[in-house]
Amino acid sequence: MIGLKIGGVPEHFNLPWRMAIEEGKFRAEGIQLHWSDMGGGTGQMIRGLENKTLDVAVLLTEGITKAILQGLDAKIIQVYVTTPLRWGIHVPYKSDIDNVDDLKGKTFAISREGSGSHLMAYVRASQEGWDTSELKFNVIGDVYGGLWALENNEAQAFLWEKYTTHPYTEQKKCRYIDEVVTPWPCFVIAVRNEVYEKYQPELRKMCEIVNQKAQTLKKNENVADLISWRYNLRHGQVQNWLNETEWNYDGIEYPLAFEKAISYLTKLNLLKPEDAENWRAKLF
Repeated sequence: MIGLKIGGVPEHFNLPWRMAIEEGKFRAEGIQLHWSDMGGGTGQMIRGLENKTLDVAVLLTEGITKAILQGLDAKIIQVYVTTPLRWGIHVPYKSDIDNVDDLKGKTFAISREGSGSHLMAYVRASQEGWDTSELKFNVIGDVYGGLWALENNEAQAFLWEKYTTHPYTEQKKCRYIDEVVTPWPCFVIAVRNEVYEKYQPELRKMCEIVNQKAQTLKKNENVADLISWRYNLRHGQVQNWLNETEWNYDGIEYPLAFEKAISYLTKLNLLKPEDAENWRAKLF
């Protein structure tokens, strides 16, 4: 039996992992997965891989791509969710901000430097034609920090996965005004190089197990009820999310996803051109 420390966001995307662990599917193959919820998102997981408190992480494509190309000692072993992430743009509930134009020059709450909430603010600013060098950020740790920052005027915008934040919009803790859709598959599985070199067959089996569990869940006619109950989300919202979301059931590769992400990161000056050289060898 090998033991692996794995982290992921405490959100509905990772239900296949949680259920496969609960059902003992990894343990049956000699793999003991120790799951940790990472409320701080991709930035927190990158730090975990860096300081070896995590062996494996399920995190955002753009964040881990940037980190590895800038020297993180890790590699991507598979795309996990093949569809884009829909980032809701949230503002203080009682503010007079009604559209994205009103956010120019305002402060964005982000979970951590290099996180998805950070990088996608750059993506949307670029789409709007703003000078991205003038963007202002406030690091807040997690979704609860983001809500606090909006309520206390420590930030005027906060990007987070829109279905996760929907209950907070209903509670009038924030207001949704628009969204940013990632131009690539949103989640990948990454592993520290030291762990990859030691456990390649086991890591392949781990991916096969979670891919199969994702496919089983996707076909389950009661999955919307299950997700709604476990993650405190409205049934209709869950059904919309399921219609928009596909996991990587067959473990196939998506090289174009990384080309797009790297192109964006370079264009936004978040990666130097020399960092992007030989990117395939560095990432995989």
